[in-house]
Amino acid sequence: MYENNYPNDTYHYNAEGTGVPAGRPSEKPKMGTGKKIAVAICCGVCFGVFAGAGFFAVNTAGNILANQVGIISEKGAKAEPEEEKDIVKDTVEENKGAAEVNEVAYTTVTDVTGVVKEVMPCVVSINNRYVEKMSFWGQVYSSEARSAGSGFIVGKNETELLLVSNQHVVASAEELTVQFVDGTQAQAQIKGVDVDKDLAVIAVQLEDIEADTMSKISIAKLGDSDSLTVGEPAIAIGNALGYGQSVTTGVVSALDRAIASTDNMETASTGDTEINTFIQTDAAINPGNSGGALLNMKGEVIGINSNKIGGSAVEGMGYAIPISDVKPIIENLMNKQPKVDEDKRGYLGITGVDVKADYSELYDLPKGVYVSSVVEGAAADQAGIMRGYIITALNGEEIESMLELKEELTYYAAGDTVELSVMKMMSQGYEEDTVSVTLGKQSTIQ
Repeated sequence: MYENNYPNDTYHYNAEGTGVPAGRPSEKPKMGTGKKIAVAICCGVCFGVFAGAGFFAVNTAGNILANQVGIISEKGAKAEPEEEKDIVKDTVEENKGAAEVNEVAYTTVTDVTGVVKEVMPCVVSINNRYVEKMSFWGQVYSSEARSAGSGFIVGKNETELLLVSNQHVVASAEELTVQFVDGTQAQAQIKGVDVDKDLAVIAVQLEDIEADTMSKISIAKLGDSDSLTVGEPAIAIGNALGYGQSVTTGVVSALDRAIASTDNMETASTGDTEINTFIQTDAAINPGNSGGALLNMKGEVIGINSNKIGGSAVEGMGYAIPISDVKPIIENLMNKQPKVDEDKRGYLGITGVDVKADYSELYDLPKGVYVSSVVEGAAADQAGIMRGYIITALNGEEIESMLELKEELTYYAAGDTVELSVMKMMSQGYEEDTVSVTLGKQSTIQ
């Protein structure tokens, strides 16, 4: 009895009368023996064709590779064993040579020994002995203090060796000592400063330098900081922490960074502070590096390092004064006459008050030094300077504070005649005038 497992299927009947459900697959017809043999023969032929093609391709590629390394000769003959050794040796030597070329190219970028050897003779250490004043509960106490900085040689005249540093390195100096590359030392004098740019030129008398030392030192080459690009190598040399000359390397991290110096940050909001632009570098600039040289890979000075800017608040950010910005100032300071000994200096005989930017705007006053009193019989009194005058320049040098006026006067002796630019109060307002003053002696109170 046929059992219907698909009760819902519709049956169709073939020629033999066998019923097959509609939609259900019928059994596949069995393949005959002849067909099986034919299929097997076709498969074998295909395998042989493809295998032969594969072996031919591999063999051809091997021959080409062998010819390229010289193992197979032009005729296809195998090279002799000795020839193989020579060829392999030559190939190894070529690879080794290429590696050496790459290594040399790498060390050329990072090795600065040649630059340092060339430049080190122009870099100096500067030690400053000064008097530090402190106030406690209305009492002023003084004590001797010392600081260390750096500088570099920029020129020489008939009597002096001239060096550049930062103004804050030599500020308030009672005694300045310069140490050269060979370890010898000599006393130095301040020749000129620019407080706003934090620049100073100091001088060492040639007669105080030994001949052997003169043969070992050199004058720095000044580069072009205007042509710098971000990312190029930079080298800083200076008297870090006062331990002596040391070298750090990095790159030019940024250009034209506008920053106020640390001392001026508190007064920057008054508008009386000049904001300068600096080179930023990740070459380490530590205390004692101030005044030292920032160099390019040619050994040219591209900047004057200053640890004062930025300070220790950040890491990997040092700053330098761009050398192209201050070349004219350096040349001007180099040509200044040496400072006069304190007991021979000339004085005006005035008391003065700074006319700062906020007072200048509020009361419509010229910036300079307001003369609040004149000592009777002193040099200023004899020249006709009166209370209420505002001094704006001395011999063409702009004056904006009593500190700057005193600094300029240190270059003149009693009996020297100077030209003072003054603003006089008239009925219609301030009027500019020039007054010639023959400086008096120190006995006149200033």
